[in-house]
Amino acid sequence: MSAAVGPTGSAMAAAPKPREMMHLNTRSDARGAARTAVHVALILGSGALVAVAPWWLVLPAMVLAGVVQAALFAPLHETCHHTAFRSRRANAVVGWLAALTALRNWHFYQQFHLAHHRHTQDPEHDPELSPPPPGNIPAYLFRVLGLPYWRAQLTVWARGWRGDLSAYSFIHPATAPRVVASIRAGSALTVALAVAAGLAFGWSSVLLFWVGPQLLGQPLLRLYLLTEHTGCTEDANGLTNTRTMLTAAPVRLLMWEMPFHAEHHLYPFIPFHRLADAHAVLRDRLAHVGTGYARWHLEHVRRLRDAPRP
Repeated sequence: MSAAVGPTGSAMAAAPKPREMMHLNTRSDARGAARTAVHVALILGSGALVAVAPWWLVLPAMVLAGVVQAALFAPLHETCHHTAFRSRRANAVVGWLAALTALRNWHFYQQFHLAHHRHTQDPEHDPELSPPPPGNIPAYLFRVLGLPYWRAQLTVWARGWRGDLSAYSFIHPATAPRVVASIRAGSALTVALAVAAGLAFGWSSVLLFWVGPQLLGQPLLRLYLLTEHTGCTEDANGLTNTRTMLTAAPVRLLMWEMPFHAEHHLYPFIPFHRLADAHAVLRDRLAHVGTGYARWHLEHVRRLRDAPRP
């Protein structure tokens, strides 16, 4: 691979070839189980805070619970690559269950996400660019609120129950029956659990411990995800088309090291617990390394505000 050119025009050293990074492909059931246990403990702990909080702290407690629940996107993402665990069955089971809380489906998202990896930042073929990143403040706020997200998930449910996924070009006809069956099973289980919880504990418990936290947590996840590729190059260069974010250890813990996102895109076979080691090799070669989510969004909003209107 030839040297890449960063946004400033300076040449960067080429990324190591995949075979040179294979020593980091050390998948571990123990590491995956430990991170899963931490995440489950955080879900239970944040839920307990909602339960015991005085009325004036219920909303902040729900926000915290929402952040932890929305972060289940991280194990969903990691298991799609079969890198959270050594066991393929463990990846599938944990990923499928993690997807349910946000109305996602593991089999569907795996096809979506692998297409994103094959066509990263290709406006014609990357499903993450449909719709494209928001280009003005109103579109930015609409995306962050999460309304397009919930509409998209319910649409997947509806099409899954109709048995027609032809609208999604990344779903191969040969795999469509399995994805349809998974969508039907996951959506039915989600609704059944919500109804059972409502009947057993009262509908207010469903709102306090699931619906409310989900609605409050998804906007924060939208903010997180916008940093991964927005403003990066629209080409196949992994050094320039993806952004790594340097952030606090608790965020990396909660997000299963996903902030090392350029490293992940360059070498998706590297499990989450070795991405920091990959970053040590690559940090001087990456074009986009952010130093904080709040700082990035402040700068991004300024760019959107100052951008000329069409």
